[in-house]
Parts: sequence; C-alpha cells; structure tokens
Amino acid sequence: MSVRQSLLAILDRGACYGSQLRAEYERRTGARVNVGQVYTTLERLERDGLVEGAGVDDEARVLWRPTAAGRDAAREWLSTASLAEGRDEVALKIALAVTLPGADVDGILSVQRTAVQHALASTAGEEGDAVSLAIVHAARRARLEADLRWLDEVERIVAGVSPFGLSEERPRRGRPARSAV
Repeated sequence: MSVRQSLLAILDRGACYGSQLRAEYERRTGARVNVGQVYTTLERLERDGLVEGAGVDDEARVLWRPTAAGRDAAREWLSTASLAEGRDEVALKIALAVTLPGADVDGILSVQRTAVQHALASTAGEEGDAVSLAIVHAARRARLEADLRWLDEVERIVAGVSPFGLSEERPRRGRPARSAV
C-alpha cells in the first residue's frame, strides 16, 4: 500500500500535523510507518502540489491539508483497483536459484516455507478492535495461506529442473573497457 496515497486520503478528512498523520495511518491500517518517512512524504507531496501548509495548531505544530489536486489524487487512488504488480522478489530469487549450479533450491524453499508458516502462526488470534484492523489481518492471513499454496506449486515446477551455465550468445551492446592513461 502506498504510504504517500494513504496520507493524502487521510488528509482529505481534515488538516493534520505530521505525528498526528502517522498516528492516524497506524490506527487505520495497523501498519507502522516511521515519522521521518511521514515528514519526507509531506515535503514531496508539497513539492508536487498535492498538499499545502494549513497554518499551525494551538501548540505551534505545522498543519497540512490537500490541495484540490491532492484531493482528486486521493479519491482517484481509492477508486482504482490495486493489483500486485512489479517485481516479486521471492519469485525472482527462487527462479534465479533454480538456474544456478550449486544453489540449494530445496533449502531456499524450506526457509521460505518456514518463514511463511511462522508468520501465519503469529496471525492466529489476531483480532482488531476496529473493522479496519480486522480487514488488514484477514488479508494478511489470506496472502500467507496463498504463499504456502504457491510454494507447493513451485516445488512441483522445479522438480527435475537442471541449472545451466552462462549463454554463449553475447549481446552486441556493452560498456567498452576503460583506456589506460
């Protein structure tokens, strides 16, 4: 989940100062965020014209509010489907390991399975006192259970696959050697 977009969506509810925004994010999602990341994100949002200063509160803390563009961006983000895209680091690591001579693929899968099982066990009994936390915990459990099913599938896929060496085909482009001066 994008911290940037989440902060914008929270600010759409009303002006907040940085630590307040951090607390709201954690209260609403159950996820932790570093207060430094919140302030850095606010600075970037301001640079991008999505938030602006809204004065100070009675304790002289700087308040932030979304601009019209920021409100539009938050609302668009909330109404747009989110699919897990981009690099899946675990899948890439395993795909690479399968091709490398000497890589302990079974060991890598075992370590990954143990980590997922441990994380799943730690979710047992997780109950949030708010609906939002219950939703986040249910999603986490569902993803971890899916990870275990995926690891089962990976074990079937890699059974009998042999590693291989470097290709004999060389790309035409590359960085030339530095000349000795």
